[in-house]
Amino acid sequence: MLELRVESLDGTHAVAAVLAGLARRGDLIVLSGEMGSGKTAFAKGFGAALGVTEPITSPTFTLLHSYDLPPGSHGAKALHHADLYRLDRTTEVADLALEELADDAGIVLVEWGDVVEALFGDHLSVHLSLDGDVFDGADTDSDTDSDTDSDTGAADEQVRFVEISAVGPSWASRWSRVLEGCEGFAC
Repeated sequence: MLELRVESLDGTHAVAAVLAGLARRGDLIVLSGEMGSGKTAFAKGFGAALGVTEPITSPTFTLLHSYDLPPGSHGAKALHHADLYRLDRTTEVADLALEELADDAGIVLVEWGDVVEALFGDHLSVHLSLDGDVFDGADTDSDTDSDTDSDTGAADEQVRFVEISAVGPSWASRWSRVLEGCEGFAC
């Protein structure tokens, strides 16, 4: 497991960009963390690094957003961004066909995917937490998973901890490049 510390929203986007630069068609990345920890902010940085130009928003109510990728995006044609927060049963996850989306020349980001992570097989796990959450389990005051606190913008500069681990051989074969790319953020 790789443990990182990022000092700002830009840092979160930079870590996401490193992983996006290593992602390839068929990859599934599971994003986890408390409400407001930066999962959607991570997704925005990841998508931007892949060349997504339209706004990336949390698919909490629609469950899945898909974004076309420009040619040369590591063989992938689309970034699929899912949010499992509102799902109650594993059969509902199966109905989204996330692995099929990955197999169909896509890269899939799954927010709140940790609750069904065992169903996914080969994937990368990214856990985000705000300063203090990692060590004392404190909840955040935020009730959304957005880039900023709507009143103050305080989450932009909030320290986040990011834990990254590879599950299966696909990301394990790229692990040395993950370590190298994230070296400046290592704890």
